[in-house]
Amino acid sequence: MAKDTRDRKVRMMEEQLQKKLTRQVVASLVGCVHCGMCNDSCHYVMTHPDDPTMTPSYKADQLRKIFKRNHDWTGRVFPWWVKANGQLTDDDLDKLKDIAFGTCTNCRRCTFNCPMGVDTATLNRIMRGLLTHVGVMPEGVRVVSKDQWEIGNQMGVLKEDYIDTLEWMSEELEEDLGHNKAAIPIDKKGAKIVYVINPREVKYDPRTIMKAALIFYAAGEDWTMTSDGWDQTNFGLFSGDDLLGGTCGKRVYESAANLGAERVVISECGHGYRSTRCEAVNWSGADNPFIMESSVVTMLRYIREGRIMVDKSKNSGRYTFHDSCNNARSCGLFEEPRELINVVTNDFQELEHNRLEGLCCTGGGGAMSMSEYTPRRLASGKVKADEIAATGAKYIVTSCHNCVDGLGDLIKHYKIDCEVRQLVDLVADALVLEEPAVEEEPVEVAAPAEAVPAAPAAEEEEMREAALQGRRILVVDDEEDVRVFLTTMLEDAGAEVITASDGDEAIAVAAREKPDLITLDLSMPGKDGIDAFCELRRTDGLEEIPVCIVTGHPEFRSLIYDRPARPPEGYMDKPVDEERLIANIRRILEVEERHQKGGLEVEK
Repeated sequence: MAKDTRDRKVRMMEEQLQKKLTRQVVASLVGCVHCGMCNDSCHYVMTHPDDPTMTPSYKADQLRKIFKRNHDWTGRVFPWWVKANGQLTDDDLDKLKDIAFGTCTNCRRCTFNCPMGVDTATLNRIMRGLLTHVGVMPEGVRVVSKDQWEIGNQMGVLKEDYIDTLEWMSEELEEDLGHNKAAIPIDKKGAKIVYVINPREVKYDPRTIMKAALIFYAAGEDWTMTSDGWDQTNFGLFSGDDLLGGTCGKRVYESAANLGAERVVISECGHGYRSTRCEAVNWSGADNPFIMESSVVTMLRYIREGRIMVDKSKNSGRYTFHDSCNNARSCGLFEEPRELINVVTNDFQELEHNRLEGLCCTGGGGAMSMSEYTPRRLASGKVKADEIAATGAKYIVTSCHNCVDGLGDLIKHYKIDCEVRQLVDLVADALVLEEPAVEEEPVEVAAPAEAVPAAPAAEEEEMREAALQGRRILVVDDEEDVRVFLTTMLEDAGAEVITASDGDEAIAVAAREKPDLITLDLSMPGKDGIDAFCELRRTDGLEEIPVCIVTGHPEFRSLIYDRPARPPEGYMDKPVDEERLIANIRRILEVEERHQKGGLEVEK
């Protein structure tokens, strides 16, 4: 029985391969002459020079053996000559999985260095697809693919959490600008642009959404985001599952078409741009009535057309740029990001390997979801880490969220004094905004005797002082001066404040006092804020208390969102701005009251 199961999986793989044998694929299967010129292009070989199993030709040969054994006459007549002898069994599938998923990021650098034009990355993706077809894949790939199939996005973000994040960012942007003309529109019929994003932005980095919204506002763009079909990422590209790939792309296409958009703008994500604009059109058979472009192109166009103004002096320090493999080698997006970065910075230094020859960040091909291969991935990134350090750059810029995480891991692992940024950050930070014109309403002129006296100047101050009147807030921070500072601000706004200096005390005080809201520092001795937050969320009677994170360590954001607990209701970086703190706390409390009255209403 066990042998039959193994044979059945192998037969399924062989049958599936038959469907993949296009002329281009067969040319790559038979075209390799094993010259070894691809070896020097692979970052796995560069960091494991004595391991022949890391070479691109060895990886592709695993698929060639199956092809020659079943579809090529040389494998039937001379199997020993073309190394096609021996029957593939189920015992071999885990080894093939380790090769296809664990020793290649599908960066395609070897493809462009092959004198015969062999597309090794495509062959590797086909092998991944065959394994996925019979259920053999890394657990991380399985989980992410399941979320995209069932929930509609690769990080399993629920619709209400997505909408809530957009509303939160919209409100913060309106508060920053002092008016509501910069609100983030959702499902706006007839909008010229639909903006689609990477779920990582919702879960870990919502500020990129707000910065993109600021740029659209500054450009006077007619744009919208969608409540469905907003995930431009696509794990079908990584797993080799064309059916999933086509389904993910179709969701985006149908959502944009239903709104009548003229253009779909894809946020900074390499594989999202490639799969949405280039690949999923073929996988889904879609015929789209709109243009698709990277937000990099959109931002550059706004500057060229004079729709936004930027001041490069606002971005100080030395910058370098990492080419996302999917943006650059697979889609030809080489010069646009460089033109943009030179417009918004003063000091730009190229990496040694750039453009077509750029080295992978090690996070591509879905590698960030495959934790079992992390040590090998980080080791293979040594060559990339060395060239980043050699530039002396304070910031490395990339137009891809996978690369943000991949580069971030390398910087941390190899202790490089550098920070990862995206172009949306630089453009938003460099914006020169005009003061919004104030539309004066006509005023009837009254007789002097009937003139209404102006409101006393103290009235506005009184309103501010009453902003949190009657609210009880627990301030948790291990630094006494921070507790005093926050307490003073909140009491000036009318709140009653209680304090705690560590996580254990915070839990005890919260249980005793039942505050309306908790401001929570993350980095504290003893039980830190992360553990305290999780305990609050799972403790009866405390789990519904809204929490606003106030921290000087923005990188800890992911440690909160990685937990199974419900995300915090607010998040603020130190140093704290008084007006924004009060406004955020008011927003959180108002949102909670609306939830209690029956949930948030989303304007369609």
